[in-house]
Amino acid sequence: MFPSMPQEDDWDAEATRDVARASRGGRGAGTYGAVPDEGHTSHRSGNSSGGEERKEEPEEDEEELEEIEVVPVRRQLSLAIAVFAGLLGMGLILGSATAAPDNRLPFTIVLFGVQLLFLLAWTMALRPPAAGATAGVCVAVALVADYLASERDGTGFLTLLLVAVGGFVVALVGQLFRSEDRARVSDSYRTTLVIVLGVVAYAIPVILTRVPVGTQTVEVCAAAAGVALLVARVTDAIFPKPRIAPQVPRGATGVVVGAMLGTLVAAVLGSVLVLPFTPAKGAVIGLIAAVVASLVDLAVNFGEAGRTLAGDAPTFWVARHMQGPLGAFALVAPVAYALTQWYMS
Repeated sequence: MFPSMPQEDDWDAEATRDVARASRGGRGAGTYGAVPDEGHTSHRSGNSSGGEERKEEPEEDEEELEEIEVVPVRRQLSLAIAVFAGLLGMGLILGSATAAPDNRLPFTIVLFGVQLLFLLAWTMALRPPAAGATAGVCVAVALVADYLASERDGTGFLTLLLVAVGGFVVALVGQLFRSEDRARVSDSYRTTLVIVLGVVAYAIPVILTRVPVGTQTVEVCAAAAGVALLVARVTDAIFPKPRIAPQVPRGATGVVVGAMLGTLVAAVLGSVLVLPFTPAKGAVIGLIAAVVASLVDLAVNFGEAGRTLAGDAPTFWVARHMQGPLGAFALVAPVAYALTQWYMS
C-alpha cells in the first residue's frame, strides 16, 4: 500500500575495517591512509622535537648555573696584599717628603725599584709578544725617565710622555722580528702601551717635588690611595660581602669603606699642611685618588678572573697579587700631577 523505502547497503566487513583504521590512525584505509603525508609527519616531528628542546633547555640552564664557581676569599692573602699596598704608599710618602732640591737620588732609586716590580708583575700578567725584549726596552725607558726627572730641571710631563712614546715604538719594533710575535702585535699593542706608560708614570712624583705644592699633593694622594687599598683588603679578609662577582674574591663593603677612609685621611692631612691646602681641598684630592686606586685594583681582579674563565694559564702568584696595588699607584701619579697643575695652582 505504501511505497517501499530505499534500503541502505549492508555494512560489510570491509567498511568496518576502514572505520577501525580511521579511528586508530586518523586515516582511512588504502594507500592514502597507510603512508602519511610529509606535512603531517614534519608537523608531528616538529612538535616532538620542540617538546624535547623545551624539556632540555631548563636542564642546560641548570648545568650552566652549576658551573659558576664562587672563588673563595683567602684571608691571609688579602692581608698580605693589604700590607704590600700600605708599604708602597708609605714609601711614596716618605720618599717625596725627604727629597731635597739637590738630593733626589734616594727617592729616584726607590722609584726605580718600584718600576722594576711593576714591570715584572704586569709583563707576566699581560704576556706581551717578545716579553724579554719588551722588558729590556722598558728598563731602559725607566732609567731615561728617572734620569731626566731627577737631574734635568726643565723636565716636565710632556718630556716623560715623549720618552714613553719613544719606548713604545722601540718595543713594537722589537716585537716584529719573529713571526710568532709579529702575528700578535696587532692584538697586543695595547698591553705594550700600558706597560710602558706604567713604568714611566712612576717618574712623575720626582717631577712633582720641583713644584711648590707638588710634594704635598703626592703625599695626600699616596696616603689616600694607600689607606683605601689597605682598608679594602683588610675588610675583604674579615667581611668580604656583598660579593662583587662570584669569580672575583672581593667584597663591595671593603671598596666603599676604603674609599671613605682614604678621603677622611686626606682631609685630615689637608688641615695640617700649609696653604693652599685646606680640609676641603684635601678631601677632594683624596677622594679622587682613592677612587682611582680602588677602581684600578678591582679592574686587575676582573682581568685575572677573565683570563681564568678563558682558560689561559694563570699568572705567577707573586706577580698576580702585586699587580693591583702597583697599577693603582702608577695611575695615581699622573692624577696627582693633573690635580697639582689644574686644581691646586
